[in-house]
Amino acid sequence: MSTTVFIRLVNIGLRGSSLLAKFLLIFLIAYYLAPEEVAIYGLLVATISYSIYVIGFDFYVYTTRKLLGSRSDEWLRLLRDQSVFTVIVYSIILPLLFFLFIADLLPWKVAPWFFVLLVFEHLAQELNRLLVAMSRQLYASIAHFLRSGVWVLVVAVIFWLYPKFRTLEVLLMAWAVGGALACSMGFMAIARLDRACLKNSIDWSWLAQGVKVALPLLFATLAIRALFTVDRYWLEAVGGEEALAAYVLFAGIANAVTSFLDAGVFVFLYPKIVRAFQIKDFKMFESGMKSLSRQTVFIAFIMCVTAAVLVHPVLMAIGKEVYFNHVGMLYILLFSIFLFAVSMIPHYGLYAMGKDNSIIKSNVFSFFVFLGLGFLLTDAFPILGVPFSLCGAFFAMLVLKAFFYCRLKKTMTMNFG
Repeated sequence: MSTTVFIRLVNIGLRGSSLLAKFLLIFLIAYYLAPEEVAIYGLLVATISYSIYVIGFDFYVYTTRKLLGSRSDEWLRLLRDQSVFTVIVYSIILPLLFFLFIADLLPWKVAPWFFVLLVFEHLAQELNRLLVAMSRQLYASIAHFLRSGVWVLVVAVIFWLYPKFRTLEVLLMAWAVGGALACSMGFMAIARLDRACLKNSIDWSWLAQGVKVALPLLFATLAIRALFTVDRYWLEAVGGEEALAAYVLFAGIANAVTSFLDAGVFVFLYPKIVRAFQIKDFKMFESGMKSLSRQTVFIAFIMCVTAAVLVHPVLMAIGKEVYFNHVGMLYILLFSIFLFAVSMIPHYGLYAMGKDNSIIKSNVFSFFVFLGLGFLLTDAFPILGVPFSLCGAFFAMLVLKAFFYCRLKKTMTMNFG
């Protein structure tokens, strides 16, 4: 067995284990924690996930393209300059996030965990993206496993053996430790880069240009991520904590589809697609997009169908009536996530082409579709109106991105000859 094949198998094993751990976590909290704690956990996770993009500023998009187009002996300087920008954003945004607790959107008892987890999750996510862009997939997979896999297994054992530790606080503590370990792994990999380039001073003009590029993309990202955050707060407002607890469980199952696609498809294919476009290799670009399309549609469909079939025996094992009462939400959420997964095909094509405006327009428009449908549907369907609105938003996103991509692909074909 060649070294390359071995590394790929280890990669797949680690990513697969992380995905299984995510599945385990979904059912772990539903089985051991009270619905009220599941609801708080769901709001906390959604808010952290959204805040990560705020403090990250989507600057990674600019850095990733620069890394892919630069020599490896220049990488550490780029990362240092991005780190300077990150510190500046932290100093501005983190104090503003106290508003979440002042406005009683989240309970004060989780405030310390919120900020600790937010920093660790952001740094771990940025480091993981950079490792992927630098073709350090093995390091990225190990860091991802530490961040999403190991600590979940530890919590599962603790919850099983020690009933008195079956609390939300223990769960959050383990999550923080996993994030810290993932960050350590990422920093170890980056420490191996050539340091000679650090003699150059910070390139403030490069950072300014990065802000100009990233700022429009930030609005697009915040628009799409808002769909995965506002939905939970909205559903709590119209359905209460028990309905939200069920939504958190079912949304976790549905979102596992995109997690698997990220780990098993997107992470391997999108750097090659970006690179093919940069070197103007149309055949390689087209081949990469076809592979992306086939794998995305097939895997998303199989996983959605499997989740729909297996959900009832799983709910019987959990044994809590609140989840049975709202199982209809799962089928709608699975359909919505399938539409979202398919929309990522033209998304990555547009990203590779550098057509950020098309992505921005699609994401922002889909967010307004979600809001419009939400106000229309939640009156008639107080709980199901939210997932139905997601379906409409993701369908609009798919149609728009596909339209922009197909139109631009014709121009690209003419330019590549």
